[in-house]
Amino acid sequence: MNAFKAYKACVPIAWSPNLYITLVRGMPGTRRLHRRTLEALRLRKCNRTVMRWNTPTVRGMLQQVKRLIVIETEEMFKARKQKEETHRALRPPLVISHKPPSLTDAL
Repeated sequence: MNAFKAYKACVPIAWSPNLYITLVRGMPGTRRLHRRTLEALRLRKCNRTVMRWNTPTVRGMLQQVKRLIVIETEEMFKARKQKEETHRALRPPLVISHKPPSLTDAL
């Protein structure tokens, strides 16, 4: 178990006012009731994230489809997005000049 999953396992979801829900498994082959629940949560495509209020109704819906989704608190979601941004920013952009070399540069 990596550190992020261990952190997710110990954070109580009930403490957060907002929940960020990501669909990580596809809907084909699931029960009709589960598909209807995902539609009610407005999760239509894989790897899409929605924000919902943390209410008992929403938590009951999430309990129904827990094998298809990942639930994060607001702090966990922001930390993951920040980590992804820093990971992408490690390499500087490659700049290529397409100007022909001038005679003064060659001498």
